Amino acid sequence: MASQISHIIYAKKYFDSLELANFANLSAEEKLLMPSGKINKDEFILGCVFPDIRRIDKNIKRSDTHLKFAPLSLNFSGLTSFEAGWKFHLYCDMKREEILNKYNFYSSNEKSYMRGWAAKLLEDELIYDEYNNWEKIGSYFNNSPYENIEIGVTLETFKLWYAIIAKYIENKPSDKTMSIFLIKQFALADEVEKITSAVKKLRKNEKVVEILKKIKDQIV
Repeated sequence: MASQISHIIYAKKYFDSLELANFANLSAEEKLLMPSGKINKDEFILGCVFPDIRRIDKNIKRSDTHLKFAPLSLNFSGLTSFEAGWKFHLYCDMKREEILNKYNFYSSNEKSYMRGWAAKLLEDELIYDEYNNWEKIGSYFNNSPYENIEIGVTLETFKLWYAIIAKYIENKPSDKTMSIFLIKQFALADEVEKITSAVKKLRKNEKVVEILKKIKDQIV
């Protein structure tokens, strides 16, 4: 699974690919893969960072936000832009693990919870500059329209999650901003020091850095 900055950049790559194809010139069959009507980019991005909201609400299970839209693909027919972004998140989580496994990222003696989390945050740091309009996304997240999700996410939780992300994406991730982002997530608050220490270790591993940079180029 990826972290929030990476998910947004993957979405940007997806939009870029659509623009290269020129939506107006897509075949009728290709257009059927799109959400109802043309994709609203803001709502798609809102959806693409939604599933991890479970990390700030103990009443939301992982299965509520991550076991949905089977089979996972880039077929968004019949979905709203928000739902399409949500499905895109799950698709990218799946593809990311496929890429990491292809490069033997998880060696037998290093596959651990800490390495997984450290890699996600380091990936955010490494590719942050691939996007140049974080201020716009942050403003949108701070004033995000509420989606009445069927799993029962409250307005308070919804707004809080996007406010947390808005703060995290303000600047290129650093040890300090990573720590702040982690401590606001109840499941990770007690692991902050261990995770950030693991990030520092991975930064020095040239092979790890090389593999993590490959993800953005291969995921869509």
